[in-house]
Amino acid sequence: MEGWRGAIKEVRIIKTSAIEITSGEFRRYFKGEIRPDEDMSLHTTLRIGGPADLFAIPEDVLSLKYLLVYLSDKGIPVTPIGGGSNLLISDIGIDGCVISSLSLKRIEIIERDRDNVRLFVESGTSLQTLLNISKKEGFSGLEGLAGIPGSLGGAIRGNAGSYGIEIGDLIESIAFMDTRGNISIIKKDDIGFGYRSSRLPEGFILSAILRMAIADPRDVASRMDSFVMEKKERQPVSERSAGCVFKNPEGRQAGRLIDEAGCKGMRRGDIEVSMKHANFFINRGKGRASDFLSLMDEVKERVFRYCRIELEPEIRIIGKRC
Repeated sequence: MEGWRGAIKEVRIIKTSAIEITSGEFRRYFKGEIRPDEDMSLHTTLRIGGPADLFAIPEDVLSLKYLLVYLSDKGIPVTPIGGGSNLLISDIGIDGCVISSLSLKRIEIIERDRDNVRLFVESGTSLQTLLNISKKEGFSGLEGLAGIPGSLGGAIRGNAGSYGIEIGDLIESIAFMDTRGNISIIKKDDIGFGYRSSRLPEGFILSAILRMAIADPRDVASRMDSFVMEKKERQPVSERSAGCVFKNPEGRQAGRLIDEAGCKGMRRGDIEVSMKHANFFINRGKGRASDFLSLMDEVKERVFRYCRIELEPEIRIIGKRC
């Protein structure tokens, strides 16, 4: 433990935006930012989370690789994040280095014909950016994800979906970097997409190849706008939340079960079960992860008592444990 904590102190020599890591054996240039003791509540849609020992934003894939090799050699733990949605971070923070992919946001058309388009999209691209391009160009297939926050990388890892559409349906392959900086191409069948899940190992989704249909841009825009309007009516989209807290049990809706179990409006500290959609927990002020977890436990217990169904978290929980 002390070994990598000592290395953390060495990394804090880093200065300016054109960063040179001069400690240890690593003598490479790193383009991007590295910040010590970063408040992780600034990087989640819930606005909850303690400090990360280090927070890094590499500007490109090569900088990410150099950084990962260095951190791996020093034994410093690594945690990847994207847009910070569907994520709950411990109040006492995260060991090691949190690495954000949000600078990786290049989008290119690989090929296009009358019926289909193949896109190269880097993982830090926000879903909404991708949806806005699809809306303008008439790229069809992602309409059901309109209104969902977060980045493409996080959406792929969790196989984000809505209205019968899942991001995994459109993926041909991804470029993947493991925590030692090794890059591989993973085909769709080997990603192991499931309901709000994938079987990807620890590491970083760098980019994806998506295949989408070509449609009339007006039709694509109409479908997106319809889905967004429906979500605004049914979900607390303007509130500070992490999206759906629990996965839907087979054949049932978690939000409806939570509502029927009498949990709407339940509160722990500043964390509240939404009155609009019971599968959303809202941060009403200075919410804490400990309150969020306590409320999750109480909701799970009440739902189980009500219908003998044990809810499974959809939200990703990371960080130091008390």
